[in-house]
Amino acid sequence: MANIMPAGLTRQFVAAGDQVTFMGTFFRNIFRGGFEWNEFLRQCFIIGYKSLSLVGITGFILGFVLTLQSEPTMKEFGAESYVPSMVAISVIREIGPVIIALICAGKIASSIGAELGSMKVSEQIDAMEVSGANPIQYLVVTRIIACIIMIPLLTLMADALALMGGFMASNISNDMTLTLYFNKAFSALVFADLVPAVIKTIFFGFAIGFVGCYKGYNSDRGTESVGVAANSAVVSASLWIIVLDAIAVQLTSVFAYS
Repeated sequence: MANIMPAGLTRQFVAAGDQVTFMGTFFRNIFRGGFEWNEFLRQCFIIGYKSLSLVGITGFILGFVLTLQSEPTMKEFGAESYVPSMVAISVIREIGPVIIALICAGKIASSIGAELGSMKVSEQIDAMEVSGANPIQYLVVTRIIACIIMIPLLTLMADALALMGGFMASNISNDMTLTLYFNKAFSALVFADLVPAVIKTIFFGFAIGFVGCYKGYNSDRGTESVGVAANSAVVSASLWIIVLDAIAVQLTSVFAYS
């Protein structure tokens, strides 16, 4: 019987099946003994500490620019005093988590994909399997869990710096004290605004770590496959972040109004 399914669609289904299998292998190895704590801490340092400057600058500029762009429009309606609240709600609920996750996808997912891809090409992963080591537990589990933990922390830091950037921008044309600014910023926020934002950054971190590890671990042979793995990791992780954010927004709206 002839295959009536297009070849491209067949490859997509095969790739989806491979990802599900890879995810199942990851979850099985989480609960196995001999967790690699040293490698996990090293990955937390690489993913978290070495991303502080990039994430911090991005967050500060985000709040600074958002305030500068919002003030003229709000001033026309006599609502200039609501700018701190608007910036805080926008950054903490939506803009901060998504922008920081996309920045981390470009930096972290590409790095993981290139690193594991080069190890695949140089047959280091095969050597680990032959020697009796567990490459999934050592290379994959540590990196994904480090992303799950560090991405929310980086996002919270970026949110705080975004509010500081908004404060700096507000004082270009106005004279507002730090206490007054943060009182206005937090007056419209409730604890329920922070919880969904933090929860979805956990899923963003999982997507970034998982896609980077999958693309690198399953890269083809050849030196050009390292660049392909890094590039496809960024593209796929960014797409998953957008999809997960859309799902999170819908779920938040359903629970908020139910």
